[in-house]
Amino acid sequence: MILTEKIIKTEIMRQASNYGATSFHGQTICTTPNKLIALSKKLDAPYGDYNGGRDKVNFDFEFETENGIYFTVYDWKEYRTLGLNDLVDFHIGARNGLEANEGLQELIKALEDE
Repeated sequence: MILTEKIIKTEIMRQASNYGATSFHGQTICTTPNKLIALSKKLDAPYGDYNGGRDKVNFDFEFETENGIYFTVYDWKEYRTLGLNDLVDFHIGARNGLEANEGLQELIKALEDE
């Protein structure tokens, strides 16, 4: 399915409302902080910008799939200030591997349309 801006906002990925604890299950996505920030702004989804390089995480993003699966996207232990256009391997966090994979697949589709 090719996503349009309207579909992204209303039917595919959306701002998270089903919060919960997440952990890493092996899924990553290589993208830039700018692309994730743009997607977050488009979806009005919360994200944290702590881009100082002193902590384990510089950016974290919160999303939800069309099926209501809450997942997070975050860089891990880069220990450097990230350039907004640097390609970074971001971790996908979810309750389990299946949910992390579903979040990853929807994230890939949404970023293709950015």
